[in-house]
Amino acid sequence: QKDAISTTIINFNNEKMEITWATSKMFPGKNVSFYYTFEEGKQKYRKTCPTYLFTQGYISGCLFKTEGNSLAFYIMNSNGSEVLFSKKLKSDFYIKPNRPENVTFFWKDDTVTVTCNKPERGVRCLRLELQYKSKFDKGWQSRTSKCCRVGEQGFDPRKCYSFRVRLKRIVPSCNVVDYSSDWEAETFWMNSTLLDSCDDEIKAQSNTVILISCMMTLLLMIFILLILLCKWQRLQKSVMPTIPDPKYIFTDLFNDHNGNFQEWIDKTDHVVVQSKLEYEELECIIEEENQQIEKKKSDKQEPREKIFSFSEATENNHPKAAQNACLMPTFNNMVSFAGLQNVVNDDMYVML
Repeated sequence: QKDAISTTIINFNNEKMEITWATSKMFPGKNVSFYYTFEEGKQKYRKTCPTYLFTQGYISGCLFKTEGNSLAFYIMNSNGSEVLFSKKLKSDFYIKPNRPENVTFFWKDDTVTVTCNKPERGVRCLRLELQYKSKFDKGWQSRTSKCCRVGEQGFDPRKCYSFRVRLKRIVPSCNVVDYSSDWEAETFWMNSTLLDSCDDEIKAQSNTVILISCMMTLLLMIFILLILLCKWQRLQKSVMPTIPDPKYIFTDLFNDHNGNFQEWIDKTDHVVVQSKLEYEELECIIEEENQQIEKKKSDKQEPREKIFSFSEATENNHPKAAQNACLMPTFNNMVSFAGLQNVVNDDMYVML
């Protein structure tokens, strides 16, 4: 019998037992046999291993059903005539629990509470462990509490966190080996929202940055185009000044005469001459009134003198003639332009 043989013993949730050994070191080039018995059973005879485990073609372990707490097993030679190793143990000190079931996350402000279903056996020996990290954390942060509820606070609602939970056996009061369950599937949360992965947060932020960048680029391009448009309009006005449309200046030519210049000029000639006569008549009347006022003033201050002027002479001798002199302009010449007869007055203006 060899007491120095190293074996690994696992009781899977007190349902199945797995015992393995390093066969290449302990029994190089040899095949062995395995027998076991539970003292609580009615029949305490040795049972042959129902399921062998192999490593490189040699038996390296056995998998069998857990039938009690007190276990004795034997590693023997291939024909079972010699015991190579034997051991007695309490199987419930080697329990590895199953994964937690029905894991639920509760979020409230910055606090997260995780719960799971209670196992059927050994609840007092179990602890629920919660691990979490954000993309800014280098490693996992852990929090352990009694089964089956654990809480932690201080979570930033703007960050995405990875969570995982498992059940652990208490050492050494319940287990001689520190066995924990496998980790429950990792989940990703951000402010009470379940995500497929924390990459979604990065993608969402990237999409937001891209959208903002595109909008800013578009606004900048519109601003530059407006500036260029203003510059172009100024350049166009300086290089190619706008030519006024005559139809907006001579509205009556196009509206009343349909662009007939000869008809329009004949009508305009009568209007201009009449306006000129009315203006000169008004000018003569004003000049006559001013001279009468000056004459009254001179009669009071000095002896009356004879002042000869064209206006007074005509007023004293022929009042109507003076009035006609103001009304009728003196025409000097007639100017012909493109077949049209135009009058030139004393001020050298062409009367159309």
